[in-house]
Amino acid sequence: MTKNQQIVKSSGEKVNFSIEKLRGSLKHSGANTILIDQIVAAVRDELYQGISTKEIYNRAFTLLKKKKSVFASKYKLKRAIYELGPTGFPFERFIASILDFSGYTTEVGKHMQGICVAHEIDIFAEKKGSIHIIECKFHGEEGRNCNVKIPLYIYSRYRDVKAHWEEKNEKRPLESGWLVTNTRFTKDAIQYGTCIGLYLLSWDYPENNGLKERIDRLGLYPITVSTLLSNKEKHFLLSRNVVLCRQLLDDKFFLDHLHISEKRKHKILQELSQLCNL
Repeated sequence: MTKNQQIVKSSGEKVNFSIEKLRGSLKHSGANTILIDQIVAAVRDELYQGISTKEIYNRAFTLLKKKKSVFASKYKLKRAIYELGPTGFPFERFIASILDFSGYTTEVGKHMQGICVAHEIDIFAEKKGSIHIIECKFHGEEGRNCNVKIPLYIYSRYRDVKAHWEEKNEKRPLESGWLVTNTRFTKDAIQYGTCIGLYLLSWDYPENNGLKERIDRLGLYPITVSTLLSNKEKHFLLSRNVVLCRQLLDDKFFLDHLHISEKRKHKILQELSQLCNL
């Protein structure tokens, strides 16, 4: 029986197990209906009262990886973004890379003067002659959401920079301020951000155009999704500002620095090509 089976989320909240949610996440990985049915049946057989979502994830991930590594890579996308930490800087690079592929010109860590004080802006972005300043809030652990205090703080910085920008009579308009997080926004954060005109982007917000959808649509997966690269190899690549699978496909010489065999290199590149739809 799974109807009233209680599972424990990373936040500690207890909720009823949902077969539909599990099916949805497995479908998102690219797995076909037959494989999804097999994994759902296996997970359902191993459920017990109070099982954690992490345990359920690990079981499904292992079964997907046995079948096809690219399925497991897509399935672990959310967790892979957590693995960009702990400093948050690779996350800023990751968001900037997504924007670059969406027609923006970006600069990470730009210093901008405000009326009151100077600010270091996570991402300075320009598109079609308009400027957007983007702040990233990275959480390195699951279960922590972005509450209303964050957009309150970000908006005050944005207003200070915007006031100075307009005082200088810059020809390019400073059009918007953004707040991007790898987790979720609380209801109050969305309400406040929407009210004052901040553009909010999170794992699942805006609906149908959050980070998850954008990454899938553009094929811009973080290097940490790979199931074939070790953690040590991923850290090496991140330290060289290689944050996207697509970047590694373009700069294959980084794999030579890691002394990876030709056979393993071929498997890694094949996995990345499938992920990026190339």
